[in-house]
Amino acid sequence: MNTDVRIEEVALGDPRLKLFAELPWRLYRNDPCWTPPLRGDLLGSRALGLKGLLTPAHPYHGDAEVTHFMAWKDEVLVGRVSAAVNRLFNEHYGSQIGSFGFFETIEDYDVASALLDAARDWVKARGMTVLRGPGEYSNSTHERQGILIDGFEFPPTVELTHNFPYYGEFVERYGFSKAMDYHAYIMELQTPIHPALKMLGDRAKRRHNITTRKVNLKELRSEVRLIAKLFNEAWAENWGFMPLLDEEADAVADTLRPVIDPGLMRFAYVDGEPAAVLGALPDPNHALRPRWKWYGDSDIVRVARLMRMRRHIPLIRLMFFGVPPRFRRIGLDGLLFNEVKGYAQQHGYQQCEASMLLEDNYRIIGSSEFMGGHRYKTWRIYDLPLM
Repeated sequence: MNTDVRIEEVALGDPRLKLFAELPWRLYRNDPCWTPPLRGDLLGSRALGLKGLLTPAHPYHGDAEVTHFMAWKDEVLVGRVSAAVNRLFNEHYGSQIGSFGFFETIEDYDVASALLDAARDWVKARGMTVLRGPGEYSNSTHERQGILIDGFEFPPTVELTHNFPYYGEFVERYGFSKAMDYHAYIMELQTPIHPALKMLGDRAKRRHNITTRKVNLKELRSEVRLIAKLFNEAWAENWGFMPLLDEEADAVADTLRPVIDPGLMRFAYVDGEPAAVLGALPDPNHALRPRWKWYGDSDIVRVARLMRMRRHIPLIRLMFFGVPPRFRRIGLDGLLFNEVKGYAQQHGYQQCEASMLLEDNYRIIGSSEFMGGHRYKTWRIYDLPLM
């Protein structure tokens, strides 16, 4: 370890986590693409009704042990990382995987290696045999995660990460190897709906007792829990899947409530039973991207800008699409996408990003390409065996 780098451990609930959360604002000062979550998403905000992920009140901490490390050089904060053991994840998979996350560093490999040493040693001391990351705390499917390795010139959409190109180089130099890639596909929305897509949707309705509806904002908590139920059934066999708990679903609902456009979230029912969900959101990052102006980029300023712009956002992110196995191959995917694209066209949306798509989910990647999408971003998850 480079003796010029001092590592400081910061426990959950420590006031110094404000420094931990604020570091990226300095590192990315000149990056026009970088877009952080609201500070309240991390530190909590009573005014915005947010339970911060870095606070003990967040439901994540009911099933995980976490800590945080900050790197100092010449008394300047130059990097950060978290380490976590998610008990629920390891029980689900029968694994002994520890995680690193919130990884940020200046362009100095000594800083990166010192941080990764700290995370490695912490999870190894708790009996873990693999260190995986980066994520926020870990890498379950509904967390911000991955190192961006392609598409640096494009800003991230909501809930996705952006980083410097050297992050992947540092992690691989340390000894990590690829565990999985996630892709993002971009598609134009004002192009005509493919005739085959309409035909598939019409045929599905003729052959099955199918009804569809948009999300009901007045019952958002229960709607989000229905989404979680369908998500859990549909994604159960996917790599890295973790069931989305009701409490976590509620936290997601609180975060995304201000920007939801009901017409972009649709359910399909077969014989009255929930059978599929497609959920897209106007990308709030379009409005939340820092402006670096004299009046600042506080949560209040950014949220006010989002409220003003939220019905004039040209880009949507397709965040989740789920069809439980027993309802697949009857055309529900084409039917829901057809309805959402038609709505998006009528309301002026220009582009849709489908992400994060597992590299081995050939069915959804094929569907994205059939709908006119092309790959434009890739994130990578890494593993390090612990000897």
